[in-house]
Amino acid sequence: MQIDHLVVAAATLDEGAAWCEATLGVAPVPGGRHALFGTHNRLLLVASEAFPRCYLEIIAVDAQAPPPPRRRWFGLDEAALQARLRAGGPRLLHVVARTTGLDARLAALRREAGVEAGEALAASRPTAQGLLQWRIAVRPDAALLYRGALPTLIEWQGVHPAAAMAASPVRLRELALAGLPATAVAVLGLGAIAGVRLSPRAAPAAPAPASALRATFEVLGRGTVILESE
Repeated sequence: MQIDHLVVAAATLDEGAAWCEATLGVAPVPGGRHALFGTHNRLLLVASEAFPRCYLEIIAVDAQAPPPPRRRWFGLDEAALQARLRAGGPRLLHVVARTTGLDARLAALRREAGVEAGEALAASRPTAQGLLQWRIAVRPDAALLYRGALPTLIEWQGVHPAAAMAASPVRLRELALAGLPATAVAVLGLGAIAGVRLSPRAAPAAPAPASALRATFEVLGRGTVILESE
């Protein structure tokens, strides 16, 4: 298990790219279109020693794509989220973790933690270097659990997209995840990932933490940049 990428949602991809350049000082590279979900993205490599092959994904609804056959991933169909993006700009939304044995991980989450983390779907997108293919767990309602702190699980098949990304001056140094149940943390082995900091919720009735996700980056020439989710 490794942190694969962080998801930043934007009302439009152009807004997301402008936000990335203003916030992190570098423009994201073109990504591609996701036919299965009616979205498109741009990418930025943020890999470090603690987070190998990790990248930032800026994602938005693709207005040129036909309506997808299912709800868009990461809750992008939610009217409240889209309103927040239009009013407040792009924001850190979620985290995706790569794994092997995706089906076994999902079954263990269901059995040992009582968490329905989604069904494994096959997805792909063409690139100049060839076809990227992966399996990813998506709930039918596309909801993000624990305010986005529970990682979506992905299993790459073949080449990883980071292999074709240019180096950037941005490094992910720490990722804090708040409010996850101990059983889910144990099933996913999140505590063993270098650079991940966990703040379990003391009790179901306890107040929710202010931010479910907090990512700390080191940016050459800018110092430390911190992104927080809601």
